[in-house]
Amino acid sequence: MRDQLPFALARVFRRWRKLLDERLKDLGVTQARWTTMVYLHRSGEGLTQRDLASRMAIENPTLVRLLDNLESQGLVERRACEEDRRARRLFLTAKGNDFMGVLYERSEDLRNQLLDGVAEKDLKATIKVMDRVVANAEKLL
Repeated sequence: MRDQLPFALARVFRRWRKLLDERLKDLGVTQARWTTMVYLHRSGEGLTQRDLASRMAIENPTLVRLLDNLESQGLVERRACEEDRRARRLFLTAKGNDFMGVLYERSEDLRNQLLDGVAEKDLKATIKVMDRVVANAEKLL
């Protein structure tokens, strides 16, 4: 069973991403972009680019390209950091906040469909296992 876990996780993630991408296609936002916005929204606005890249576990140059695209779409804005002139703080625009409402609505609908028939106790156990795996991975980093 243990050898199947990474493949099962990858299948679930790929299917989730594909289905949500289809549901967001009309908004012109890719998976990488909506993921960036979710991390920013959940982590709290005003994060520096470096902090956001760290939380997303991606390299800063990768994040810069994503932010350039989100900024050109009017979803995110960068502001100067008062404490460090080299740093930029990130904020969702009004359009970005509207987008998050649509994203959460559509993702909740998809999540409910995908979890149809899954008992709450099974979901809790799954999340507990995933949290343990992540904690173990963090120890290895």
